[in-house]
Amino acid sequence: MESTYGGRLHGDAPPGDALRDEVLRAVRQQGALLVPAFAVGRTQEILFTLRDLEGRGAIPSIPVFVDSPMAVDATPIFLAHREDHDDEMSRLVAAGEDPLRPGKLAFCRSPEQSRALNGETGACVILSASGMATGGRILHHLRQRLPDPRTTVLLVGYQAAGTRGWSLQNGAATLRMFGEDVPVRARVASIGGFSAHADEAELTRWLATFPSPPRRTFLVHGEPAALAAAQARMDRLGWPSRAPAHLEEVPL
Repeated sequence: MESTYGGRLHGDAPPGDALRDEVLRAVRQQGALLVPAFAVGRTQEILFTLRDLEGRGAIPSIPVFVDSPMAVDATPIFLAHREDHDDEMSRLVAAGEDPLRPGKLAFCRSPEQSRALNGETGACVILSASGMATGGRILHHLRQRLPDPRTTVLLVGYQAAGTRGWSLQNGAATLRMFGEDVPVRARVASIGGFSAHADEAELTRWLATFPSPPRRTFLVHGEPAALAAAQARMDRLGWPSRAPAHLEEVPL
């Protein structure tokens, strides 16, 4: 059982409401909303939510740029596989709409298209990989826009310890990239609800569906503090569990 968010909650507000607030803030400040996002899955979920917010009149239509060749290639695949669409996605596609296309969406594939975003002024959304800012085109946008206090860096996924995304989330005053320390004058915000990983409450609800506890549960995929919290939860439930050590072998 994974433990990414052991002991943590994503928050009560729906992630779409939080994204709406961030877009409206960017419009007020006339700055960029810079979103490090995983190219497959997270980027498309953000596009879907932006398009929905626009359609409901919750946000104005502002330029949205997807600056990741992998995300550019993956997005039409999401649309093509209708067998995996939920009811809302199916309804929109059947009505002839594109659920992943906000009104002013632009895909940036070439390096020239990516560099051209440096000249983009005013309110906009830039979605770019990688999601933890460990590499990819997002680094160029961070170097360009972190010194600007009108910029908001919006973290929409888990940030592993030691990554640049984690440093931003934890209040770093500078960010090291391309051999220089870039000052962080931009605002940094996080939305946990877009994560593909369940939080503590969701994991507990899932466990409650078991008719009886397994003989043993192995707790994996978590930082030490999260694993410890997951272990404490299992102890409270009275379920036998352990967090395996690196390279530990367990005969089944």
